[in-house]
Amino acid sequence: MKKVMLKTTLSLAVAMASSQLFASGFALNEQSVSGMGTGFAGRSSSADDASTVYGNPAGMARLNGQQITGGVAAIDASTDISDTGGNSRGSNKGDMVPFTAVPFGFYTNKLNDQWAIGFGVYAPFGLVTDYENGFQGRGFGSKSEVKVMTFQPTVSYAFNDRVSIGFGPTINRISGVLESDRTLNPAVSDTNVKIKGDDTALGFNVGVLVQATDTTRVGLTYHSKVKYKLEGHTTVSGPTATQPFLRNNRYDASLKIDTPESYDLSVTQDLTDAWKLYGGATWTRWSRLKEITVNNEGVTAAGGALATSQLTSITEEQNWHDTWAYAVGTSYQLTKQVVLRTGLTFDQSPTNNTDRSPRIPTGDRTIFSVGLGYKVMDNMTVDLAYSYLKEEDIKVNQTADAPSTASYRAKYENSANGFGLGMTYTF
Repeated sequence: MKKVMLKTTLSLAVAMASSQLFASGFALNEQSVSGMGTGFAGRSSSADDASTVYGNPAGMARLNGQQITGGVAAIDASTDISDTGGNSRGSNKGDMVPFTAVPFGFYTNKLNDQWAIGFGVYAPFGLVTDYENGFQGRGFGSKSEVKVMTFQPTVSYAFNDRVSIGFGPTINRISGVLESDRTLNPAVSDTNVKIKGDDTALGFNVGVLVQATDTTRVGLTYHSKVKYKLEGHTTVSGPTATQPFLRNNRYDASLKIDTPESYDLSVTQDLTDAWKLYGGATWTRWSRLKEITVNNEGVTAAGGALATSQLTSITEEQNWHDTWAYAVGTSYQLTKQVVLRTGLTFDQSPTNNTDRSPRIPTGDRTIFSVGLGYKVMDNMTVDLAYSYLKEEDIKVNQTADAPSTASYRAKYENSANGFGLGMTYTF
């Protein structure tokens, strides 16, 4: 059963599910600049640098000596909101995603012909939407921010020069903030509800890499689901007329959410000494996100049951579905120092037309990428990448339950530019 405030907190879980702005839901792909250049095609099979700790931990067996790969991906998104309507008045500027940078770092060490170790620090999921003051759809979400940071120690073992495996437990720290302006008292509008929470949980990544022929390499990587129970608080603030309905305005809050597991199958094909072709498919189990429920403790009403009914338990249906992403890319070794890359990615959205809200107004997307790797020295390579993302036009159509009369409908047209800068150092 939907509650009046469900759109307020519900997206905390949703935001957790999509860490990559350039991936479906709230998942993030930005863990490798060299991979970004090929649209992340071949992510599980290429093993070009230490970022394979995330892409496929079995790939560490292919890297010689010690390597450090680090960098940052910056995302500049834009949204055009049109065909708007609803019971509330307000603006629809659309610039709700701030310029965002996603850092990462990896280290690998090949101990001998069989064993290699490494670790990585990266962001697998993340989301930021921050609408302007007075946004017309503020009753269904004015600000959403979710961050997941992961530390992954990793080990790999090569059975021979053809087959290797890798495994890494993940230590994941999640934090989130959700805000919306709701009607807790029908006589008063724009009561701000702010929810904050965080948690630390464990997961794992495992992969296998097979040199099927002298020119063909196949990789398969599994990223496990991670179960979180966010603990934090809900703060209610607004006009003085709201307060008689509440004995307090801050409550202990908890939210259970699982980020989904995924499988990535990739192929790297050497066409010539200079040309390589990459392909890949990723399946993500977003269907775990059926609904989100936030429980608040100590909610009591001084003037009736209104506040209790709206704040004690907040539930919102999401009904996300599983998704596929497909990518194809190529690289060309122009000179001994320079490699050129390009890629094309098609990525499904897990949302649906019924439950989609202003917090995550996304649709199916197409991503075009180009990249360049430059060997500055024999042991140092600098990577650059650029991606352009275009989503299909989608619609949001939301109506709150009584006693609120809030409603909002709009058409969203989303696009984004991504920029990546990375460096790999071998010693």
